[in-house]
Amino acid sequence: MAEPYYIDEDAGKDDDTAVGTLTAPYKTLLHAMKCHPPDLGPTTYTTKKVGPDGAAEWKPATESALKKARRLYDQHKRKEQKNAEVAIRERAEEVRRQRVLEEAKNVTLKEDASLPAPIRIRLDETDPSKITLGTADKPGTRVRVLGRVHRFRAQKDVIFITLKDGYGQMQVVFGGELIKTYAALTLTLETSLEIRGQLRELPPNAKAPLNRELHADFFTVIGAAVGGDKEAITNKVQAGGDPQTLLDQRHLVLRGDVLSSVMKVRAAVTRAFRQAYFETRCLEVTPPSMVQTQVEGGATLFAFPYYDQQGYLTQSSQLYLETCLASLGDVFCISPSFRAERSLTRRHLAEYMHIEAELDFITFDDLLVHIENVICRVIDLTFADPVTAGYIKELNPDFKPPSRPFKRMRYSDAIDWLNENKIEFDDEDLPEDHPERKRPHRFGDDIAEAAERRMTDILNVPIFLTHFPVEIKAFYMPKDPQDPRATESVDFLMPGVGEIVGGSMRISDYDELMAAYKRVGIDPTPYYWYSDQRRYGTSPHGGYGLGLERFLAWMCGRFTVRDCVLYPRFTNRCTP
Repeated sequence: MAEPYYIDEDAGKDDDTAVGTLTAPYKTLLHAMKCHPPDLGPTTYTTKKVGPDGAAEWKPATESALKKARRLYDQHKRKEQKNAEVAIRERAEEVRRQRVLEEAKNVTLKEDASLPAPIRIRLDETDPSKITLGTADKPGTRVRVLGRVHRFRAQKDVIFITLKDGYGQMQVVFGGELIKTYAALTLTLETSLEIRGQLRELPPNAKAPLNRELHADFFTVIGAAVGGDKEAITNKVQAGGDPQTLLDQRHLVLRGDVLSSVMKVRAAVTRAFRQAYFETRCLEVTPPSMVQTQVEGGATLFAFPYYDQQGYLTQSSQLYLETCLASLGDVFCISPSFRAERSLTRRHLAEYMHIEAELDFITFDDLLVHIENVICRVIDLTFADPVTAGYIKELNPDFKPPSRPFKRMRYSDAIDWLNENKIEFDDEDLPEDHPERKRPHRFGDDIAEAAERRMTDILNVPIFLTHFPVEIKAFYMPKDPQDPRATESVDFLMPGVGEIVGGSMRISDYDELMAAYKRVGIDPTPYYWYSDQRRYGTSPHGGYGLGLERFLAWMCGRFTVRDCVLYPRFTNRCTP
């Protein structure tokens, strides 16, 4: 009788170190069968059993255990057999493919000299004065296009390619000798091509960008993109992939439809802001990014050595914009601002695009009306472009322009609303078990982002939240003449995003400004140039800052502002 094979479920192993002996038993009966198949001859499988007294003994496997293991073993055999058949087919297919590729290397494309010279077009061009569409029996305009392979689908006698060039997309059809070339057979996503051919109408019920397709008669590879299991772009960046990996591969993520569409909307919105300011006679200026004074609090400044002095990256261009009012009138800027907040929320960035404006000889109500007019005008201008409107519709199908006038709510009324709706103040500076950690809101509390957003989402309308307490606002904000506890300040809140705009009137009285410096412990000396605006013909003025990325997150329906900037910078992220 053959020697038995030993199985010990407690101490055995199903790896190369196990051989089925008493000193090196297997862990499972199935693995023992895989190593010593029962269909190759009489085989005995012995398993370790522990009796009621705790003593161990070896006994032949039970009939039920053998039956269960045999069923699993038969499944394993069938799977192995199937895998072997697939491997044989794949090897045969690979041999055939290599033979085809070798033959394809001998195929040389030559452009038909009898064809008309092509005209160069971008993929989104539709000028009927130079482009006509043909049919299967009627030639269309012969064109030359350049772009990258966005998608492709190979069939027996044809290859369909979606080409992109940053301006648009075009469906291209390869047939005949073109699909027999080595370049066509080894085509990879993102490969850049020059293609020549005729533009035709689509067949009935077919769909393609701009309802046309290019039937190629000649093409050239400009730059082949890497492929393979590891390096292909589809393996580098995958929808729903790890967020940090996608941020590391941001340069490739930008090639996708979603992020590239957001960037195009961003460009259109930026143009619209400039147009809206032009229409309201605001002049664009370009303030410095390297400064030596704070605006929003020293804790959020990025410091750097500036020769033999201390420099900072600007938190806001507001103070510089104020100095322009006397000679340039109302002004605005679209410039980056930097905040060194260790915040990882979905609406914070360390570097963001700040759209700021300062207006001279105005009242607080004038400021609110101006903000409302600019925001609504930007939306109108953006949607006036059908291409941009199409991107927004795809990104955020439920977007609706806000109704006017925007709701106005004083900070004190917001406190009452939060308490009436049982939304508590969470003082994160206190321990979790402190009785005052969570409590009703009080006048003077800095309403937390979560509570503010919850209120905005419940009300579900844009809100001008105004008249914040003096203690929680910046030193340059004047007190409300009707309530000295509050400032003439405003945050513009949008459902789903929260604060998009922060603004206020500015202190115009010199003595009041000096007292404000003293109240917050700021040395006024470095601010001499700012203070002088109150000494040389002061005026009532105010302004605001708008975060472009937050505006885009609202308009494009993005969960985080990181999806609304080319290369996001936030806590511990400064690559690529």
